[in-house]
Amino acid sequence: MIGIFDSGSGGLTVLKALRDVLPSADVVYFGDIKNVPYGGRSREELSNLTVGAMRFLHERGARMFISACNSVSASLALSLFDAFEVAPNQLVEMVGPTVACFKGSPDRVLLCATPATVRSEIYQTAFRMVGKDITTVAIPELAGAIERGERAELLQQLVVGAFQPISLDDYDTLVLACTHYPLITDIFKKAVPKSLGLFDPALAAAERVEKLCWPREVGGGSTHFILSQDSAVFRQFARTLLPGSAHEIEILS
Repeated sequence: MIGIFDSGSGGLTVLKALRDVLPSADVVYFGDIKNVPYGGRSREELSNLTVGAMRFLHERGARMFISACNSVSASLALSLFDAFEVAPNQLVEMVGPTVACFKGSPDRVLLCATPATVRSEIYQTAFRMVGKDITTVAIPELAGAIERGERAELLQQLVVGAFQPISLDDYDTLVLACTHYPLITDIFKKAVPKSLGLFDPALAAAERVEKLCWPREVGGGSTHFILSQDSAVFRQFARTLLPGSAHEIEILS
């Protein structure tokens, strides 16, 4: 069984991509709605929340894990393996698969993410290791606003405001390095030039999982959602991204 953990609804974008490549895998998804957003939290807080989530998913039968939260992937990186004592082939994070997609690419890359992800500088470092310098921009409060189901006008203001100091025409690709951001792709498309392509890392992470666990993860294609707090916004995103799927949602007391 594959366990996906995220601060909230963002990991649904990864789950959707995973269903495209491994439709028969059994999945348990933990969304930490109670503590969202993770982007402004300290490294210690992220570590405690993440290790707790992984232990919980392990108790529910997960043996392969996806850290669908970029703030966790960026801030904790390799320490995740040590903290939970999992092998590298048991945990997929978002940074490595994303950067690998741009190895040898001539694209000029702009990357937007939460303050925690940008502050960690792990994306900047990882891209330099494949010979590419990138520009990063933090979008404070956006992930939380998406999770709260704020109106489109406010989301648009947050996106446009973050890009105000940036000359967007100087870039070829915008990496959406927070799994919440692809939930509002339409808003990003309105805020940037048509010539600027949007890159959603979800498929890259899903394909990494496929390589690591196929053909072991062949099951009935079940999905079990567990939330630390109920959320009408999460339920709506789940219905939109995974239409026709049974949405069994357990709320922790």
